Amino acid sequence: MTTIDDIRDNFSVLDDWDDRYRYVIELGRTLEPMPEQEHSAENKVQGCVSQVWLSRHVDRANGAPVLSYRGDSDAHIVRGLVAILLSLYSGRTPQEILATDALAVFDEFGFREHLTPQRSNGLRSMVERIKSDAREALADAS
Repeated sequence: MTTIDDIRDNFSVLDDWDDRYRYVIELGRTLEPMPEQEHSAENKVQGCVSQVWLSRHVDRANGAPVLSYRGDSDAHIVRGLVAILLSLYSGRTPQEILATDALAVFDEFGFREHLTPQRSNGLRSMVERIKSDAREALADAS
């Protein structure tokens, strides 16, 4: 899986937004395939114009819970946004998730000016879903 630092480095050399969009779409193609049974109503993210699914797995084997995700979307650009989110959040503890401001990272990459309001709302919905999962995992752990 591509790390957020890899993505940041690649974005820094791509000045043209057409190239950046192509890169985001390419990131979406690197997502681990999501099994069909995980394309469920429970995993569907509400508030997205495109169809988006996030399935979570909580690993408590080493004491502190660690949340891992698989994600998918029916829109190429959104699959890429999901890939960026998963590079930020998947494999992290709830505390790390809650301390990470994904929207600030997306702003750093310049997405605020280049995403439609609907896509921006969908992105916020995905982030809120992951942060909600983190809060729930923390509550279950206590």
